[in-house]
Amino acid sequence: MVNEENSTTREARDADTYAHMLYLSNFLRERIIPSAIEVLQLPPGSLGLDAACGIGSHTLLLAEAVAPGGHVTGLDLSHEILVHARQTAERSDRSEQVSFFEGDLNKLPFDDDNFDWVWSVDSIWPGPKEMGCPAEDPVPLVKEMARVVKPGGSVAILFWSSQKLLPGYPLLEARLNTTSQANAPFVRGGKPELHFLRALSWFRKADLEEARARTFVGDIHTPLNDGVRNALVSLFEMLWGNAQSELAPEDWIECQRLCQPGSPDFILDLPDYYAFFTYSLFHGKVAK
Repeated sequence: MVNEENSTTREARDADTYAHMLYLSNFLRERIIPSAIEVLQLPPGSLGLDAACGIGSHTLLLAEAVAPGGHVTGLDLSHEILVHARQTAERSDRSEQVSFFEGDLNKLPFDDDNFDWVWSVDSIWPGPKEMGCPAEDPVPLVKEMARVVKPGGSVAILFWSSQKLLPGYPLLEARLNTTSQANAPFVRGGKPELHFLRALSWFRKADLEEARARTFVGDIHTPLNDGVRNALVSLFEMLWGNAQSELAPEDWIECQRLCQPGSPDFILDLPDYYAFFTYSLFHGKVAK
């Protein structure tokens, strides 16, 4: 008889898989994240919160931005993911500038006016709880982030906002990008004001001032190193891996032909492959 996998083992395995996905994503975002941080002009010596910090890669970049003397607290809901974050920090030269806590974005475990700024990446996706979204309405989340920031401090959120990854196949990619998985967690029939590109209105409703938005472009071209290549394979699976039921059979066959490693027509094997994606930053200030 085969013993059933216990929940602790399963959670650790799932966390390892998710941590590896986050690790791979850094190969695509390694230029964009520093550019977004630079726009915020975080004061040296300031205290910040990286909300939903994941494996802590951005926490360390933020710590570098506020050096010397600054400190960044990373917060994540997953105890298992925070194990990875602490290990990442221990291998860096910024370990003394960061600390990590387990907690919920909906109820941050910090006092009012505790930080000079809050930053969060790919976390405040409004949508159904059953899809893993922190809340159906993003405005209370933004207000909760603002609560822990001192008057005059800043709140910043960054989202993946678009991609063009299949050069030469614009119609196929357009159809793939209309599938539920590619737009998750913004489900069919979702209210327009809940889409992440409406985040400026979330900031206004949360009484943040000087709300601004800016989009950053990351591009990819051959030669692809192993990290970027593996990150793109992971991204294909995340965006379109479960799209079969929403596609015409011929489109799914074409998607598999282009996006599966080992296929003779695998698109990343093109000698002149080029693609790009965008991240959009929204930030504002807490009223003095």
